[in-house]
Amino acid sequence: MPQKGADPKSYFTSAVRDVWFEIGFGAGEHLAAQAEANPDTGLIGAEPFVAGIAKLLSRIERGRLSNIRLYTEDARDLLDALPDASLGCVFLLFPDPWPKTRHHKRRFVQEDTLDTLARVMKPGAELRFATDDAPYLTWALERFVAHPGFRWLAETASDWRVRPPDWPQTRYDAKAIKQGRSNTYLRFARSI
Repeated sequence: MPQKGADPKSYFTSAVRDVWFEIGFGAGEHLAAQAEANPDTGLIGAEPFVAGIAKLLSRIERGRLSNIRLYTEDARDLLDALPDASLGCVFLLFPDPWPKTRHHKRRFVQEDTLDTLARVMKPGAELRFATDDAPYLTWALERFVAHPGFRWLAETASDWRVRPPDWPQTRYDAKAIKQGRSNTYLRFARSI
């Protein structure tokens, strides 16, 4: 369990200008690409599945990435331990949609989780959410738009239909496109 209230910058051996957090990094391709593109940023990735952790560890070693830290338990535990306004960006990319109605309570996007995210994100910090599941998209949008801690950054349809150039593709993203599904890329700012 992380030390409650510890500045996440202290997780890194070298000084970092900001800390970003990816929830459920899968095989880690996005997290590794962000670490390579932003060497002065500390990146924390939470993922409980060993296969994904192993794939990312090999990417970390191959790329000699010293600005990544891994958390192998439930991301909510780490979020609960973080101090207020300590994250500059959060990524939630292609989370499990838990499609059965009786499982919707397991979806990561819930009001209490958004409350916690709003608490730990800096004012103006960005939260990026992607999905290829239309019902989960509706679910997430309803909750994000209703939450006073977040402001949707979309101005045109392409803002959610086209993955921004600084948003590395994940294998889930590529797989959905290959199978003909539409992906949605949502960006929210932490309200000031």
